[in-house]
Amino acid sequence: MELKHIIPNIEKTFGQLEYAGEGTVEQRRINGKPTVLSRSYNLYSTIQRADDIEVILPADAGEKHFEVDDKVKLVNPKITAEGYKIGTRGFTNYIMHADDIVKL
Repeated sequence: MELKHIIPNIEKTFGQLEYAGEGTVEQRRINGKPTVLSRSYNLYSTIQRADDIEVILPADAGEKHFEVDDKVKLVNPKITAEGYKIGTRGFTNYIMHADDIVKL
């Protein structure tokens, strides 16, 4: 059985999420024109305090404009895992995807 994604309990895992700023935009040339594939945004978590939470949204969610520290909610969040190795050690990178971010 293959693990496709995990649906997190946002309140227990992250607590309250707040907007921390824009991340990166993934683009690709399609028919000679640059086309946005996805956008990432950084969020603060009241529980996961060591690092910002990065969430990736599909291009059709549009560009988001929030003020820093605005309280936000994720629409249909999912977490995927990517494995990689450095030398003989294995590591996991957890990636948060959502359909959209809305201001509370």
